[in-house]
Amino acid sequence: MKIAVDVREACRSVRTGKGQWTYGFVSEILTRGEEVLLLTDIDIPEEWKKHSPVVRSFKSGIGWHFKVSKLLKKRKEIDLFVSPTSYIVPFLSNTKYSVPVVHDLIAFQKEPHDSKAKAIEQITLKRALKHSKHILAVSESTKRDLLERYKFLSSSDVSVIYAGPMEENPPVNTPDGKTILCAATLCPRKNQLRLIEAYKALPDALRAQYSLLLVGSRGWHDQEVVDLAEETDGVNWEGYVLQERYSELLSNCEVLAFPSLYEGFGMQILDALQRGIPVLTSDRGSLPEVTEECAVLVDPERVESIAHGLERILTSKELQNDLRASGPKQASKFSWKRVVDLFLAAAK
Repeated sequence: MKIAVDVREACRSVRTGKGQWTYGFVSEILTRGEEVLLLTDIDIPEEWKKHSPVVRSFKSGIGWHFKVSKLLKKRKEIDLFVSPTSYIVPFLSNTKYSVPVVHDLIAFQKEPHDSKAKAIEQITLKRALKHSKHILAVSESTKRDLLERYKFLSSSDVSVIYAGPMEENPPVNTPDGKTILCAATLCPRKNQLRLIEAYKALPDALRAQYSLLLVGSRGWHDQEVVDLAEETDGVNWEGYVLQERYSELLSNCEVLAFPSLYEGFGMQILDALQRGIPVLTSDRGSLPEVTEECAVLVDPERVESIAHGLERILTSKELQNDLRASGPKQASKFSWKRVVDLFLAAAK
């Protein structure tokens, strides 16, 4: 089977969540002996080159999508085109071998989102789904959202293939006794504003012991978050951090706080569970599916719920120990090997 993959976002020096998903997926499938054509606009990661994949690169911009669409129409030997970060090529190409990966339906949610990305997805997704060979979703939650919104889809049209961790065997977390970590792009959906307000509502003794560290690049509608972080004692925003620094923070933080309003999967959660980090997260979307009973779930729209959840974790050694023991077991259910196994089974 010959598989073409849009790998642009996996090749960036700063990867989004979709870029990280693509990187993990491609890194695994390159080991499987399948014929893989990597479609990009910049050089691929060095570690992929040892597998000698076929690479086609086109200049970035809107023209990239038209050139790839034209290539796919000409190359009849391609069995599948996997589109993990954009629906534009499946929208344009009208081929029956496109396989879009749907991470979430944030473009159709009430929460504020990047206006350009939202408009593009709203325009392209329906047609892309109609003209696809098959559809992949990263969680059962995303699959339910798809089936609820697009009544022309049946359950058999969509396969759930999940995601895997950033690292295969990371070191177990050794808590520093002082850091509450939140790793996410600054934007309303990630809910940093309410998290800061919840931190401010903690008892004085807890705020004296624990600081809240935000890491992540700037997104959209985020100035209020930046301002509040700057003016709140005990809160720091470090900006985007490279993988080495991210791994360091995961190795030493006390808690991962991720009260997102909506997630298709939540890869940061998996990274934390894998290391035995106590997790506070939202009771919405895919997050309860990823964590099951191995996290403290809160109502992300209620500051008092987030604050109460943080206080529970920070003051209960018994709860901390339970979460530290159960997290790695839950995380072991997810791997890039499983993702690709599910993909290959769905692609048959």
